[in-house]
Amino acid sequence: MKKSFLQSDEWLKFQSSIGRKTFSYNDGKVIANIIQHDLPFGMNYLYIPHGPELKLDEMGSGIKNELEKFITYLKNLAREQKSIFIKIEPLQDSTIELLYGAGFKKSSKEVQPHRSVIMDLEKSEEELLAAMHHKTRYNIKVAERNNLKLVFRKDIDAFWKLLKHTAKNDNFSTHSKEYYEKLCNTTGIVAETVFVEHEGTSIAGAIWLAYGDTAYYLHGAMDRNPKYKPMMAPYLMQWELIKTAKGYGMKYYDFWGIDAQRYPGVTRFKLGWGGRQIEYPGAFDMPIRRFWFLVYKVLRKIF
Repeated sequence: MKKSFLQSDEWLKFQSSIGRKTFSYNDGKVIANIIQHDLPFGMNYLYIPHGPELKLDEMGSGIKNELEKFITYLKNLAREQKSIFIKIEPLQDSTIELLYGAGFKKSSKEVQPHRSVIMDLEKSEEELLAAMHHKTRYNIKVAERNNLKLVFRKDIDAFWKLLKHTAKNDNFSTHSKEYYEKLCNTTGIVAETVFVEHEGTSIAGAIWLAYGDTAYYLHGAMDRNPKYKPMMAPYLMQWELIKTAKGYGMKYYDFWGIDAQRYPGVTRFKLGWGGRQIEYPGAFDMPIRRFWFLVYKVLRKIF
C-alpha cells in the first residue's frame, strides 16, 4: 500500500471545505498534513492523520536535525494557533520510535481506527472466496438468491436516511450531512455512494473511496427493517465492491477499522472476509499548553 489518502492534498482540500484550518509541512524528508480540530470553549488541537511520513533514506546521517526542525515547526505553529496539544497517528512503528523522545506520549483517544483488515485483490476471485469464513461464503450466496443488486448512484439524501436509521439503532454518532456531501464532491477525491437495492428500494448503502492502489470502505448503513435482515445485503455489497475494485486494477481493499470490544459484530463481519489484520501504532499527543491539556483530559474522562 502507498501512503494513506489522509495525507493527500485532496484530503486537505476537503478538510478546508468543511471549515477546518489546514497546514502542510514538506521538506522532501518529513511530510505531514496538519489539520486543526476545534474543541469546546474556543480551544483546539493540531492533528496529523496517518502521519507524519518520514523519508529516512533521504535524511542520511541528518535524521536528528531533520526531526528537530519538524518538531520546532509544529510547536511554533501550535503556539501561533493557540492549540493545547498536537496529536499524531503514524502508520509506522519506526516513526513514533523516532518521535517519542520529542515529547509525544501514548494517547487513549484515537481519531482513526488503529486496526483494520486488508484484502489482497491481486488474488483470484476463487482464492479470495477460499480464504473467507464458510459463513461469509454462504451469506454471499443467500444475498445473490434474494435478487439483490449493487447500484452506484450519487444520492446523499438516500445514504443519509439509511445512516441516521443505523446510527439510532446501533447507538453511534455520525458526521453532519454536509460532511458526506462535501466528501463525495471534493475535486480530486474519488468517493461515491453505493446502494444495495431490493425491488427498487435501497436497503443498504455505503460511501467508498479509491486512492492510489487501495479501495476503502469508509461508511456503511442499512435499513433495520426485520424483513431485510435475512437477505444479507451487507455481504452482497462487500463482495460486489471487492470485485469492482479488482476490475479497476486496485491492489488492496481496506475494510477500515475493527474493534472487538466496541464493535464486536462489525469486527466479526469484517474478519470473516479472510483479509490480513493490520495494526497501526495508535495515537500520540504532545502537550503545548499543559494546564489546558490536563483540563481537557479530565473533562474527556467525565464526559
